[in-house]
Amino acid sequence: MPELPEVETVRRSLLTKLRGRSVTEIQVRDARLRVPVAEEKLNELIAGRRVTDLSRRAKYLIIHFDSGSYLIIHLGMSGQLLRVSPGLPFDKHDHVIFSLDDGLELRFRDPRRFGMVVALSESELNDYAPLKQLGPEPLAANCKADYLFERSRGLTKPVKNFLMDQRVIVGVGNIYASESLFLAGIHPLKPAGRISRARWQKLMEAIKRVLRDAIRQGGTTLNSFRDSQGNTGYFQMTLRVYGRKGEPCLTCQTMIRAQVVAGRSTFFCPKCQR
Repeated sequence: MPELPEVETVRRSLLTKLRGRSVTEIQVRDARLRVPVAEEKLNELIAGRRVTDLSRRAKYLIIHFDSGSYLIIHLGMSGQLLRVSPGLPFDKHDHVIFSLDDGLELRFRDPRRFGMVVALSESELNDYAPLKQLGPEPLAANCKADYLFERSRGLTKPVKNFLMDQRVIVGVGNIYASESLFLAGIHPLKPAGRISRARWQKLMEAIKRVLRDAIRQGGTTLNSFRDSQGNTGYFQMTLRVYGRKGEPCLTCQTMIRAQVVAGRSTFFCPKCQR
């Protein structure tokens, strides 16, 4: 599933290409996404409008328009947002097509249909439930270890589950939680409430480092992730534990282990992460 670094990579790849462009036409080829696409509302709020900015909140890409309306896009598990020539034959999973005034198209492609394409007015954005329930951004300057330390007090749930709770902190998905915990030397099953303030400081630094490294390398492509130009990410080339079950730890040569926790595969080094 595309996580924070992947969505930020898409945002950056589109920012200079979309800002100042207008949407001239919208075609919904298949509305059957996780949230059914409201074609009439898309045309009402987005068609004919000019893009003024692109931002990101957690794993949501937000496209701003001069009318005060917004396009909210979630890539789900397999979504891609591709800027292509209108002459390119449609893929069978190209569900929503935005024609632009520069002659190109922005296509939302999603084989597994867990993504979202939602148009909102300014007042609706302020009250949009999925965004209101989110925790702080991990790369924000004011997101500090003290916050996680205080939120975790008294909790017995595994620290990895705690980090993946979007109400606590956003965008630290399965891959990046595993990698951050390895760098901090913390076992993923350790109860969140038993981690000291000093170790939370180390973990917060690891989270920021891992996410920034992933963004710098264009995200992680394990299956289908591509940026808006169709480029893959490269962070998978530097993964330390994720997906490396049975391989030697890059630090101590102990074999990496994997365990399913809350339905997700969790990778760790039993020696480095006691």
